[in-house]
Amino acid sequence: MSKKEEKSLYILGWMLLAAAVLLLGITKGLHMQMKIFSLPCVFRELTGYYCPGCGGTRACAALLQGKIVKSFLCHPVVLYTAVIYGWYMITHTIEYLTRGKLAAGMRYRDLYLYLAAAIILIQWVVRNLLKLIWGIDIL
Repeated sequence: MSKKEEKSLYILGWMLLAAAVLLLGITKGLHMQMKIFSLPCVFRELTGYYCPGCGGTRACAALLQGKIVKSFLCHPVVLYTAVIYGWYMITHTIEYLTRGKLAAGMRYRDLYLYLAAAIILIQWVVRNLLKLIWGIDIL
């Protein structure tokens, strides 16, 4: 990835953070509760088993409430993504503040996406095996 693309990704990261803070500020300022609105999962409705994304919305809500363990249990890729995002933003901020003298910026690698896909696949298989074999319904 070129320096220009890295910088664009960094700026996009700040825009994402600003949008999240704005949304949280509006809901807190208006004393609104953030209610999770989600449509039923078609895959789960048809098969009775979890889809690869089941629990993602609950994981995001739990993470925003500071419930890290609950977020991980709902869907581990959400916590993984938050950690990768945080590390990327912190290291690039350090690099930009030092004007490149401290080249600490985490570089984009496809490996991060492959790891996320592996986490999604593993949690999907484990959840459905728990439900199929032992009847344990995680969500």
